[in-house]
Amino acid sequence: MGIRQYLREIGRGKDGARALTRAQAADLFGQVLDGAVSDLAVGSFCMAMRCKGETCDELAGFLDALHERMARVDARGLPVVVLPSYNGSRRLPLLTPLLALLLARRGLPVLVHGTPTEDSRLPLTDLLAPLGIETLAQARAPAPAEAVFVPTEVLHPGLKRLLDVRRTTGLRNPAHSVVKLMNPCAGPAVVVGSYTHPEYARSMGEVFERMGCTAMLLRGTEGEPVADARRQPRMEGFVRGQRSVLHEGERGTLPEVAGWPADNEAAATVRYIRQVLDGAQPVPPAIALQVDHLVRLAGAAA
Repeated sequence: MGIRQYLREIGRGKDGARALTRAQAADLFGQVLDGAVSDLAVGSFCMAMRCKGETCDELAGFLDALHERMARVDARGLPVVVLPSYNGSRRLPLLTPLLALLLARRGLPVLVHGTPTEDSRLPLTDLLAPLGIETLAQARAPAPAEAVFVPTEVLHPGLKRLLDVRRTTGLRNPAHSVVKLMNPCAGPAVVVGSYTHPEYARSMGEVFERMGCTAMLLRGTEGEPVADARRQPRMEGFVRGQRSVLHEGERGTLPEVAGWPADNEAAATVRYIRQVLDGAQPVPPAIALQVDHLVRLAGAAA
């Protein structure tokens, strides 16, 4: 079915719009990813979905379309831990690289993927080279005990183009949900999904269940997949779609974190991460707990 017909279904406003089936959503999202529709139609799709909201079936369909087209890496060893990094840092230190390197130290292969989506935030890409994390020009699976970064456009250029629509509209679209749920691996993986608003926790959890994923879901640091070092967030785990509570979470915020930079400046963040890795500063308890749970999830995914 052409995108015009789909837009008639989803573009009737919050109360009048009709949800698509999983198959319809896959067909629609495939047309968008393939560049088979005009820029105007893509913008209409993004705005209609922004007003309507995404159902579990629609997100599952979007993922079906992406997984069929994406340059998925062939992981032939341990399950890969997948860390989506799209939010960057607004004001807090960006510790996604610390999580990746701590997991690699535990012997796990770690694949970080992402792209800057907002010019006002510090992107992960500013921290990679100083910390020795390789940026790949072609998708490949990380080796055990290795952390690598794959830019979104390497996985699928059409997905990167859809994410870039935000720079024109100023609003998120379904691609921003999809990238936090997708599995770039053709094999066992543990996807670390993070959210900032409770409604996304609900929808993301439903998708992990529906698609039989092995994953972790938590409220990350400013939308990044790393636990906030200032508190102990609730962490949920999924093993082939079966959900369990890994950590209930604790109220309150620590007054300070040992050695934390005063702001999110890149050089200070890199220096702090190196200090933690060298043992000069302690691993924040919330991140240490997250690492332990991810190691166990990876074992369950094997």
